[in-house]
Amino acid sequence: MTSTATRDPNQVIIFDTTLRDGEQAPGCSMNLEEKLRIATVLEEMGVDVIEAGFPIASNGDFEAVREVGRLVKNSIVAGLARTNRADIERAAEALQFAERRRIHTFISTSPVHMRHMLKMTEEEVLARTVEYVSLARNHTDDVEWSAQDASRSDIDFLCRCVEAAIKAGATTINIPDTVGYAMPQEYAALFRTLIERVPNSDKAVFSAHCHNDLGVAVANSLAAIGAGARQIECTINGLGERAGNASMEEVVMAIRTRHDLMKVHTGIKTENITRASRLVSTITGFQVQPNKAIVGANAFAHESGIHQDGMLKHAETYEIMTPESVGLHRSSLVMGKHSGRAAFRAKLKELGYEDMGENAINDAFGRFKDLADRKKDIYDEDVIAILDDEAGRQHDRIRFLALHVVAGSRGPQHAVLELEVDGKPIPPVVAFGNGPVDAVFNALKLAFPHEARLQLYQVHAVTAGTDAQAEVTVRLEEQGKTVNGQGADADTLVASARAYVHALNKLLTKRLKTAPVALSA
Repeated sequence: MTSTATRDPNQVIIFDTTLRDGEQAPGCSMNLEEKLRIATVLEEMGVDVIEAGFPIASNGDFEAVREVGRLVKNSIVAGLARTNRADIERAAEALQFAERRRIHTFISTSPVHMRHMLKMTEEEVLARTVEYVSLARNHTDDVEWSAQDASRSDIDFLCRCVEAAIKAGATTINIPDTVGYAMPQEYAALFRTLIERVPNSDKAVFSAHCHNDLGVAVANSLAAIGAGARQIECTINGLGERAGNASMEEVVMAIRTRHDLMKVHTGIKTENITRASRLVSTITGFQVQPNKAIVGANAFAHESGIHQDGMLKHAETYEIMTPESVGLHRSSLVMGKHSGRAAFRAKLKELGYEDMGENAINDAFGRFKDLADRKKDIYDEDVIAILDDEAGRQHDRIRFLALHVVAGSRGPQHAVLELEVDGKPIPPVVAFGNGPVDAVFNALKLAFPHEARLQLYQVHAVTAGTDAQAEVTVRLEEQGKTVNGQGADADTLVASARAYVHALNKLLTKRLKTAPVALSA
């Protein structure tokens, strides 16, 4: 842990909470393998702190924090904990293998939260802050304390809590806009007031954690930096509950692009942004809107004649940053049906997938060759879709084998489906439906009986053209547990079956976990 006296005062620490706060978005739960894949990419990006989960919430969260701690060597790994002994000791246990560890403990400080949620007085909240920050400090010298709902808290009481937390050993003080209520000017004023009024404020790093309920999470984060905050808590693609969190890629690129106004910097390797965005989108099934800043499909597209003319003359006329600066490379024809295994492995390395397991590579190569026989032009996006679809599926209990569908206006529409369950093929099943997709999903219910309900069915094309691969997202709900599954294939119905099977496998994993306790931030 770098002390506040020796750390670079102009560096903004990037605290990524995609694996914790981001996962709170409905249907966004990730399994362990998926969390480890994301953690690996975050560390490669240069993320300073990875909040890997809330260890007391469930066995799954505990395992995620523990295993991310084992995996990650350079980034600090954080575990969330409420201000009580059980939470903090569980977090400390989960973090025991992490080379660099942080316990992030929180308690509400706003009148509405204290009265209705905690049923505590100000003095009780203050006492718990001191007691449990001190306990956390016994386990690690890197302790973060958060004042939940800080933006609606009484400023005098908040100053007392911050001073007490720092005195008890907190090295980072987080001032979250938990409900996305603050405006940039008042959020900045809150930080200025705290830093000026709290006597020992120089002993800690102040952090901003903003939600996007009013669409100003990034603006609030940048305003906080201007007011002295030196840590920003954010997520890839702005993922998170309700309207999401501050988007990491937007905060980082705003700092980089407008260095003339903000004389600060981050350690993020921005060329990895697009890869991280695509990975999180694929794993969660939350597609990035086309006009999303930095990582949207249209972020560097120019259709207006005036814009195109300017771009042809000089790129800076309409681009304030280059596509390459965020790792976006124009799609190029790269592979074909005559490409061999060596060329495919070279492409894996080029796209950053060289760490895939041998079985996953073999399966992906087979699917690539099948696609090349059906699709004239194979682009990077096609290869990425296959790789993302295969990665992390080696331990699935249910595996898709084959599908035959009869569709059309004359009907009856029906599907013949073959699956493998626990390593054994099951007899083909036939099901009818109101259309081919309905028939496919009915066949899946017959082949692997379950009570999950379909909540979302979404299709989008990976590239242009009628032969484009389809990427399908399926959301299933079972007894309050919601999961997203993804599948890709040149045949939309096959992609749909793959996505549904993926969701079923996630549900099977969630059945083994206990229900999470209420989360925060």
